[in-house]
Amino acid sequence: MKTILKFLITLYQHIFSPDTGLLRGLYLVRGACVMYPSCSEYMKIAIEKHGAVKGIWLGILRICRCHPLQKNLIDVP
Repeated sequence: MKTILKFLITLYQHIFSPDTGLLRGLYLVRGACVMYPSCSEYMKIAIEKHGAVKGIWLGILRICRCHPLQKNLIDVP
């Protein structure tokens, strides 16, 4: 399960991500992610470290925290 989820996230990163994907030219803002690591990379790390269910939950919480006014720009799962 972890392998499948990580593959899907990697696929998203290579195709749709506004920062690194092939379709990044379609987005109005380049380099949209203000946090490090990006939300998709954070979710991959969280899934590897905590397992599928908790990793997805931590990733969802991270996406909810992500906004341009965020002050803490470095986040570790």
